[in-house]
Amino acid sequence: MTDTRLAQGDTAPDFTATTDDGSFTLSEHRGKHVILYFYPAAMTPGCTTQACDFRDSLSALAAAGYEVVGISKDSPEKLAEFREAEGLTFTLVSDPELAVQQAYGAWGEKMNYGKVVEGSIRSTVVVDPDGDVELALYNVKATGHVTRLRRELGVD
Repeated sequence: MTDTRLAQGDTAPDFTATTDDGSFTLSEHRGKHVILYFYPAAMTPGCTTQACDFRDSLSALAAAGYEVVGISKDSPEKLAEFREAEGLTFTLVSDPELAVQQAYGAWGEKMNYGKVVEGSIRSTVVVDPDGDVELALYNVKATGHVTRLRRELGVD
């Protein structure tokens, strides 16, 4: 099942989800730019590369008014292990029921090693201070994505 993808100007679906150290509710972050990035699995090579790129860009993104939130189907325990192993300092959301990924069009059919499978689609949705989609990128590559995102957002 592939859900509808979001586009610039759409209202970002609100959600509350468990994190590795509590919970996160999107609407509680109104007034800020929130980068929601969806990734398949913590502690895999591509996802680690992407998470570390966000970690290394966090100060520049924060200085420009952006908050980063990573979302996967991993358990809070695995997310805590990922945070510890990689020194991650941004919010990690657990979405084992896939509700958030489906609402954002980040779950569905994708190609994996030449086969069509259903899974997490590496995606990034930037939510503006009013709760609308500022930017939506789907099927992004793990390597170089944060650099591309910073360029598109005008963050040096």
